[in-house]
Amino acid sequence: MAFVKNIFDKNFIEYASYVIRDRAIPDLEDGLKPVQRRIMHTLFEVNDGLFKKVQYVVGRAMEYHPHGDASIYGALVNLANKEIFIDKQGNFGNKFTGDGASAGRYIECRVLPIAKEFLVTNKNITHYVPNYDGRSLEPEVYRAKLPVVLLIGAEGIAVGMSTKILPYNLLEVIDAEIKCLKGEPFAVLPDVATGGLIDVSNYNDGNGKIVTRAKFDTSDEKKIVITELPLDTNAKALLDSIDAAYKAGKIKISSVENFTTDHCNIEIKLPRGVYSKDVVDALYAYTDCEKSISCQMLVIKDNQPVVMTATEIIKYYAKKLTAIIKDELEFERGKLTDELHMRTLERIFIEERIYKAIETQKTQEDVYKAVYKGFVPFKKELIRDITDEDVEHLLQIPIRRISLFDINKNRETVKAINDRLKEIARKLKNLTSCAVEYLDSMVEKFRKLEKEARENDKPFSLERQTTVTTFSAVDVKTVVKRDIPLRYDEKGYLGTKVSGGREIIKVTPYDRILIVRKTGIWGVQDVAEKTFVDQGMFYCNYAEKEIINKVLFTVIYRDPKTQQCYIKRCRIAGWIMNRDYNFAPDGMEVLHVDAREKFKFTLNYVKKPRIKTLTQEFKAQNFEEKGLKAGGVRLDTKEVESVSVESADPQGNLGL
Repeated sequence: MAFVKNIFDKNFIEYASYVIRDRAIPDLEDGLKPVQRRIMHTLFEVNDGLFKKVQYVVGRAMEYHPHGDASIYGALVNLANKEIFIDKQGNFGNKFTGDGASAGRYIECRVLPIAKEFLVTNKNITHYVPNYDGRSLEPEVYRAKLPVVLLIGAEGIAVGMSTKILPYNLLEVIDAEIKCLKGEPFAVLPDVATGGLIDVSNYNDGNGKIVTRAKFDTSDEKKIVITELPLDTNAKALLDSIDAAYKAGKIKISSVENFTTDHCNIEIKLPRGVYSKDVVDALYAYTDCEKSISCQMLVIKDNQPVVMTATEIIKYYAKKLTAIIKDELEFERGKLTDELHMRTLERIFIEERIYKAIETQKTQEDVYKAVYKGFVPFKKELIRDITDEDVEHLLQIPIRRISLFDINKNRETVKAINDRLKEIARKLKNLTSCAVEYLDSMVEKFRKLEKEARENDKPFSLERQTTVTTFSAVDVKTVVKRDIPLRYDEKGYLGTKVSGGREIIKVTPYDRILIVRKTGIWGVQDVAEKTFVDQGMFYCNYAEKEIINKVLFTVIYRDPKTQQCYIKRCRIAGWIMNRDYNFAPDGMEVLHVDAREKFKFTLNYVKKPRIKTLTQEFKAQNFEEKGLKAGGVRLDTKEVESVSVESADPQGNLGL
């Protein structure tokens, strides 16, 4: 058994780790999940500037993603609708109406050139690893220059953890990164294309919750027009919630018409005698017009799941951007230095006629020695020492190129290389300024992309769509009316669906009630449709402290051993839901419970020889109030047969 347990433990840990890192949680480095990264890698591979069938891209991506085409297709459509990675052609669905995309064989896509400017694909800078079958290479993670995880958001459920990152406005994120680089204060807040209103009072920089609302036009008091959707909602889901609330009798409306296309337009008409101001709160309370969304910025950082804030992510990317720019500049400098070295070698090799020295050599070794010897007088002009690879390159120069060698053109090329090397050296000394320049250039490029989209009637806008405001969430309990009869029948059943019996109070489905049974046991529970409480229930009322705290309960109980009676007067100060409490001590027999402050009661004593007085009257108000857990006061030493209470309600609900 221990062996089997170890196998299960090991396999479960491996499975959990795989789901967390390779399926559900985005990597901080490029903000992408593995399937999204593989889609982008495939699009970069097949990119020739032309549109490709989505089904073709999905098929090619399966070379890297071993989890089937359905997940790839869904991720590609979702990524394309983010508008910053993929140029799309055809029906990719509608985020406003909730309509899905067409099948992959009908729609086409291609990678946007701008994606390659912030996802570094250079294999000398981005680390590539073998794919799942070892036949191809794919990026382990892209080195992204922009905080993609904030730009597109993310949602995923892994083993024992989940992430929910709302998308942010692209221009605001870039502006925040620029301010961070300059050492200025900054702040970023979520923004989605469907608009809506959000209250970020409890957002906690990405690890709290937001309250989001639809935006209403109530200029016509007989009509409500929903012009913007709440976050994470589409028109179809919103209409379904409105329909459900109407059928349940929660809201009063006459008709609903949906005119949503590339923006939200849902028209709610109201019946006679009902006005928009009467319905708005009910829409917020009972439908998806108002939602609370919990967020958690869980990402993979350094191969570990880490919870971060939006501010921390901006700071991380600001620091990372300068590191990426440094690596790119150093790589370019190395490449240019190599090219400058080869240009210098070629010039000397041809201009000083070193190639003539190899014409009389018999062996390859002698040829190499002649070339090395020919460069000895010009050693000071070289960038670095000559290697065998350099010699091999010089020996492969065709004679035609030697005869047509243009010394002036070579000098111009060398000058251009040297100028660029000086520019690189300057930038390496001012990496922060370079990072700011890069971000400014990206803003200009995205502005150009927005202009082109507008000219082609494509829905792409860089402006903030979601309005940040402050409002109090509508509590459904404050909107609902107490109009449901709570009934109690002679069989001892209490509830809103009890037929017959008498009406105790009117309730809502959200009320809690305090019930005192004839046994002296009391408790608080939610309003039920039908529940057995006891025959001869003593008391039932709303379980609201401002109501219950005012009630002074009087309990008369008898000790079964001595038959002596006790009285206890107390109040209920607090309780735990669905838990039974007892007014009387354990083992006592409760004879009566009352909720009146003043009343008379009579003890009927057991008939015995020498006892002349068989009854005795008491006033409840003559006894002091005690604590809920305290014992009662003994009324008399005589044995009590029964208790008679003045004006007692035989059906029990004495508190009303």
